[in-house]
Amino acid sequence: MKTLTFEDINSLEKRYRAQLINCVSGIKSMNLIGTQDGKGNKNLAIFSSVIHMGSNPPLVGFIQRPTTVQRDTYENIKSTSYYTINAVTEEIAMQAHQTSARYDIDEDEFEETSIEHEYLGGFHAPFVKHTPLKMGLKLEDIIPIKANNTKLIIGKIQQLHFDESLLLDDGHLQVDKSSIVGGVGLDTYLKTEKHGRYSYAKPDKTIKKL
Repeated sequence: MKTLTFEDINSLEKRYRAQLINCVSGIKSMNLIGTQDGKGNKNLAIFSSVIHMGSNPPLVGFIQRPTTVQRDTYENIKSTSYYTINAVTEEIAMQAHQTSARYDIDEDEFEETSIEHEYLGGFHAPFVKHTPLKMGLKLEDIIPIKANNTKLIIGKIQQLHFDESLLLDDGHLQVDKSSIVGGVGLDTYLKTEKHGRYSYAKPDKTIKKL
């Protein structure tokens, strides 16, 4: 097994290091975040850092990279408070990846990548049309992370839209029954396949496969 120290990691070539460290956290969810500025200009960008923050109230977070350069997603969220998070599917994975390109502020990533948008329930920000799982959020908090000048953006779910065929009676969503993909590193997308589902863990109970 290969071992790298902190000093070894720091001495790696920049892009090699970024790829490697983006891989070590394993399989991540891949999501497109849709926003709109006050003038109605739409923006779409891919993120692999979306995380569950709590269910009561329903909170979801993501990590915003340093804002030392123009970050349209962040600026739009900060100015309007509204945004959408949309699961990436096999069908749009390549187009979704293209949204990571640095488009000018007046360029619409929906149009540039041919990803269709839609507005649902009067929500301010645009959703990705062809995805089985999407949510509309309102900004709840921005927490600066001093260690690397990033920010944790926390939103409260205002709208939740999903393919009803994925829903089980206990509230579980079978994302493995959809074409939603995960990701590893900076450029690899993976199909989802269920390995197993297990009963609620308690010290005096034997785990059972559901």
